[in-house]
Amino acid sequence: MCIFCKIVQGEVPSRKVYESEQVVAFHDITPQAPVHIIIIPKKHIVTMNEVETGTDDAVIAELFAAARKIAQELGIAESGYRLVNNCNEDSGMEVSHLHFHLLGGRKLGSIVSNTVS
Repeated sequence: MCIFCKIVQGEVPSRKVYESEQVVAFHDITPQAPVHIIIIPKKHIVTMNEVETGTDDAVIAELFAAARKIAQELGIAESGYRLVNNCNEDSGMEVSHLHFHLLGGRKLGSIVSNTVS
């Protein structure tokens, strides 16, 4: 069982900021910005590549709705925020469970280098 599934099951503590029947969101333990929230489906979906059209539509919609709500509640909706989803190894994905990083609370720099190697 992955670490995010253990958080969903209550086996690993987290600082939750949002929870519904399908989604949970919590503070990242190694924040990259003043606001850094992880938003996950409770259902274990490995990456965006495994999202099933039709079956998972509601949970994907709720992930985005949760991001909007959390950004508003944490006071970063107006100033701006970034919502990031990494998919597989080359993206830097560290936990194999679909998740979004909600980042904000300061001006954020470029996320992609101008250099192509």
